[in-house]
This record gives sequence, structure tokens and C-alpha cells, in this order.
Amino acid sequence: MQTGGEAYGHAPAQGQPPAQGHTHGGHGHGHGHGPAAPVSRHLRKVIAAVLVPFAVAVLAGLVVLWPGGTPGHHHDHSGVGFDRPTFGAKVTKLVEVDCGDVNVRQPPSGSGGGSAGQSGGGAQDGGGGAGGAAHGPCRKATVKVTEGKDAGRTFTEVVTPDATRTYEVGQKVVVGYSEKAPRALQYSVVDTNRDVPMVLLAGVFALVVVLVGRLRGVLALVGLVISFAVLTLFILPAILQGSNPLVVAVIGGSAIMLATLYLCHGLSARTSVAVLGTLVSLLLIGVLGSLFIDWAQLTGNTDDQTGLVHGLYPGIEVKGLLLAGVLIGSLGVLDDVTVTQTSAVWELREADPGASWHKIYRSAMRIGRDHIASVVNTLVLAYAGAALPLLLLFSIARSDVTMVATSEVVAEEIVRTLVGSIGLVASVPVTTLLAALVVSADRSRAASATVPASASASASADGYRGGGGAGHSAPGRAPSPGVPAPNRRGGRRRKPK
Repeated sequence: MQTGGEAYGHAPAQGQPPAQGHTHGGHGHGHGHGPAAPVSRHLRKVIAAVLVPFAVAVLAGLVVLWPGGTPGHHHDHSGVGFDRPTFGAKVTKLVEVDCGDVNVRQPPSGSGGGSAGQSGGGAQDGGGGAGGAAHGPCRKATVKVTEGKDAGRTFTEVVTPDATRTYEVGQKVVVGYSEKAPRALQYSVVDTNRDVPMVLLAGVFALVVVLVGRLRGVLALVGLVISFAVLTLFILPAILQGSNPLVVAVIGGSAIMLATLYLCHGLSARTSVAVLGTLVSLLLIGVLGSLFIDWAQLTGNTDDQTGLVHGLYPGIEVKGLLLAGVLIGSLGVLDDVTVTQTSAVWELREADPGASWHKIYRSAMRIGRDHIASVVNTLVLAYAGAALPLLLLFSIARSDVTMVATSEVVAEEIVRTLVGSIGLVASVPVTTLLAALVVSADRSRAASATVPASASASASADGYRGGGGAGHSAPGRAPSPGVPAPNRRGGRRRKPK
């Protein structure tokens, strides 16, 4: 066989120069025993042995806890909260009227914000702290319902001078319907229709992501849709059904993690290591969050929204809802940290294939420390931005700083921030260590598997040079006709006879 002759240094086949025959033999060997894949088959099996049962457990949890829809109340709807239906409407007419004619009292001229708050105006008279800005004529808006069973029905809405929401003719609004209210008061404006600017902003966001990220950007958008679907179709309804919020958050967050990471970064060992690092960090956040929420005696019922949800659905465990929020809030940043650290380890290994695992680990940790500093600051500022109105209120509180910081409202945000930050910081060394061990173990196995092949290739080359360098063919074989052989003295080739 031609390949066998080349492998053992025999003369090449007829019509092939020696250099080409040797190069071809090396090239064929390179295809069979080239550079090792990013992770060997053995390590892929080890990783799969951990992640496949985990994925099966997540899938089973989704099936078992999958809600059939939002549960109904065991009591009558209040008709004045978030539980009333909403419809689209449009402002068709706007006229100025005297505030006295519509039973709206204005504060005396020149009065300050304190008296403005005591005015007997409508429901939106809380913004009269700007002095004379609250004075002026009232306006009566005629609103036409455009959706639902009462489409075409009109009603009037009084707009006080100090109202924060203003209207224009032709403006689209959202109205709420209260079935048990008197007919004239069944509909009221609850919000402004923002479909156009929100859709436009979402389109610009998607365009920028696709232009910069290209295929990865498209996959990231698909992952975002999956995350939103899991959140709205599983996590929220399952919690409303009375399932344990912590269990629902763990299963839903794990499903989001598996779907988005593998979709955006590919089904590879590198992504699997990032998944393992994220999972370990989530477990740490869950343990620490549960410990300190119980130790600090946090109830989680610190705002009007939580109180309203608990009032409508008394079976919801509010404390578990708080811990679920900590887990879900940390998941997005955790994915970023673990993927970045895993990619750094893989790139370091490619740059220096002979580096040991502890050298790769130290190099990747230098990158990770910079990442830690920026990520912790990002998380703290994100929570601070969300709680900015609360921080403004406590900045003027006449209490000791310690008393303010340890009050339940503030302590809840502190625990949320610090527990999430601890998990993020821990994810860097954990993920980096896992990735360094995986790539180093793979390098060692690949190196040990490559040594015999390299020795065989070297022997093949030496055997060919030894046989051909003297101008003779290999023992036991006649020289192939028409094939030039190298000459010992001048390196010149004999002319074929």
C-alpha cells in the first residue's frame, strides 16, 4: 500500500517525487492525529454525567410545576386595583372649565407646598408643591373607548391644574373598567398608551445587537425571548398558583441558564464549564440568602405591590418571593461572569498549550479580579438605581444612620445586594478553577496520546532519509522506475534511464 510504504520509509510510488511523497505521508498523519479537540471524549463524558441529570431534573420540574394559568381569586375583585381589566381608548375632546364647576378646589394664591397637599382636588392633586405652578384652569377630557364590549362609549375625565399627567386631543390612553361601579364611573384613565415609542426603542435595540453581534446577536435576542417566556409563562403563574417561590425560581432560572447559554455560546465543553460555575454560584446565593433572610427576620412585605399581591393571593410565601427575586436578579450577571472567565481560560490555553493548570489559573484570575471589581460595582449601582426614591426618603429621615440601614426596607436591599455580590465574586475562582482543570487535563491526555505518533513520524522520516540518502532503495524492494533518487555527493538526482 502506498500509505504503508510512506509510513515505514519505503520508496514512494511511481510518478511521485520523494519530497511530495514524504509531505503527503506527514499530511495524512496530521489528519489522523492532529491537534486535540478542545475537550477529549473522556472529559465530555464526565461533564455530561453531571449536566445531563441536572437538565433532566430541570425538565421534570418544569413539567411537574407547570401552571395551568393564573388562578382565580377566592374573593370578589376589588375593582380598583391592578386586578381590573384594561382597554384602549382615545381622547376625542379637551375643553377648559372652571375648577369650581367640577368641584375641584385650588390652594390659595402664593401658598406653599404644604397647603397644596391639603387641597380638596381630585385624585391627582399630590403634585402641587411647586407653588403657583398648581394654579390655572381645570380641563375636562372626553375619552372614547376603542376596545372591548363597550367600544364607542364615551366618558369624561377631569384634569386638575396640578396633575402630573396631561392629555392632548387624539392621544391614545389606557382605561380601567370597574364592573360594580356606577355606570358613569365604570371607566377611568389609568395610563398613557406607549406602544409606538416602546416598540420603536425595542426595534432600535434589536438592530444594534444584530449589527454588532451578527449571528451571536440574533441568538442573544432569541435567548432573551426564551427568558421572557419562561418568566411570564412559568415563574410568575407558578408562584401565583401557590408553588414554593424558591423552588420555582431555581427551576425556572436553571431552564433560562441552560437555554440561553447553550443557544448563544454553542453546545461545547466551554459552555458546559460556564454552566457548572453558574450552578455552583446559584447554590451559594440560595444558601446565603435563605440563611440571612431568616436570621435578619425579613418578611419581604415592605412595599405596596407586595402587599397587594399578598392580599389578592394569601397563599403566596412572601419571604420565598424575596429569595426568588435575589436568585433571578443575580442570574443574568452570573452568566456574564462565568462565560467570560471560561473563555479567558480557553484562550490562555490556546496561547500557551504547555502551561500547567495553576499557571493558567493564575493568569485567568488576574483577568477575573478586574471583572470582580466592575461587576460588584455594577450590581450595587443597579440595586441603588432601582431603590433611588427609597434612598431619597431615607436621606431626609431624622434617624441615626444605623437605624436607617437596619430598618427592614433598607436591610432587604442590603441583603439582596450583598448576597448576590458574594455569589458573583465566588463564581470567578470557582469557574476559573473548573475551566483550568478541564483544559489542563485535556492537554495532558492529548500530549500522551500524541507522543507515539510523533516518534513514528520521526522514525519514518529517518528511515526514508537513511534509505534514500545513499542512492539506494529500501532493502528487499526494487527501485521504482522513473523515480529520481537523491545523490549523496551533490544532492543531485539521477536522470531516469
